[in-house]
Amino acid sequence: MNTTDNVINRVERLARGYVFTYDEFITDVNNREAVIKALNRLVKKEKIRKLSKGRFYKPEITAFGELEPNEYQVAKDLLEKNGKTIGYISGYSIYNKLGLSTQMSHIIQIGRNEIRPPISRGNYKIFFIKQKNHITKENIPLLQILDAIRFIQKIPDASMAFLYKRFLAIIYELSDNDISKTVRLSLKYPPATRALLGAFLSELDKEVLTESLSKSLNPITIYKSTGINEFLLYADKWNIK
Repeated sequence: MNTTDNVINRVERLARGYVFTYDEFITDVNNREAVIKALNRLVKKEKIRKLSKGRFYKPEITAFGELEPNEYQVAKDLLEKNGKTIGYISGYSIYNKLGLSTQMSHIIQIGRNEIRPPISRGNYKIFFIKQKNHITKENIPLLQILDAIRFIQKIPDASMAFLYKRFLAIIYELSDNDISKTVRLSLKYPPATRALLGAFLSELDKEVLTESLSKSLNPITIYKSTGINEFLLYADKWNIK
């Protein structure tokens, strides 16, 4: 079987929406150019789509039109490397997942220990935020909650009153063990994030878990969060106005 036929057969077996690169088809140094040409011919024939340089996917066609790859597929090489977790998706899709916003976006935000300039892939724009904690699969859901608290003022299509109530519900569902982990992780977040987490925990009668948070904050610093005193009884205790 020649290279072109081999590429076509392998593409046909791929799941729709799966993002792949040249490297997944190259088994011999001598056939690299043949693989590249074969994939580019499939792009011209509209059998596959080009996401960005060297990245392709087989589109999924529905009654409502053509679907793009999901965020994980678009960014998976930025999230894992050699089987190791190096990043996680944050931002708009997580706000949606947590019930904080209904707005979807073509902006992907990725938390990583080492960040890089923004990049574009297809219709997506990928931005990076610095995560100072060690990233593991186990702590990603907690980091996503902390990121949302950190950027609460930027969450779209939701009033602050709704967001305060929703965060209380999210944290209420966590076990005390996960809350303790969240507090520990929050110590590497900005002071305003720690103060707001402390206010939520006080509101939920979890003050016994907030000692390290309180000690980490400057007692004379004032933090701003719109309308918080109307909804959280303990905002003043955490110097949030």
